[in-house]
Formats: sequence, structure tokens, C-alpha cells
Amino acid sequence: MYLFSVNATAKKTQGEFTEGESAPFIVYIDFKDMFGAEKLAQLFVMAEGFKDVTIIKRKMIDNAQIPKNPAFAKDPQITEALAKGYCVQAFSAH
Repeated sequence: MYLFSVNATAKKTQGEFTEGESAPFIVYIDFKDMFGAEKLAQLFVMAEGFKDVTIIKRKMIDNAQIPKNPAFAKDPQITEALAKGYCVQAFSAH
């Protein structure tokens, strides 16, 4: 599984974000290839209505270690990513 810290710009005003506002995300992708996971992360953020997606940090988590690490095993975003392949979490810039 890969975790990406991402910044993106809102295409239009939606939820807590106004058009043109930069928004931070963490994207969890359960995929074996880092290049493919990175592209999927960008596409999932764009599907949420954002553009200019920039990946700031990348981290790989060995799926075999998730059950052994209580912090990972109880993390709802990691659980969701394991169940459906990805999870996108936006953070309010305010």
C-alpha cells in the first residue's frame, strides 16, 4: 500500500473549499506498483473536483505489516483502502 501527501486546487467551490483554493490530501492506494499507485492517486483527487494535483510525499507500507501494527490495523482509512483499493482524505485548509 502507498500513502501520498498531495496538494491540489479546487476547480469550483464545493464543501469547505472555494474555487482556486489549494487543498491538502492524503491518498491511500492499495496497489503493488508505485508509478501506477501515484497515477491512481492523482486521478482519484481529480475525480473529487480538483486540478493541479501535486504529490508532495510518498510512503510505502508493507501490507504484511498492517495486521502486526496496531496503529495501522485500526486506521479507518487504511481499512477502507484495503477493502476497496483506495481512500482519499481531504483536510480543511482553515
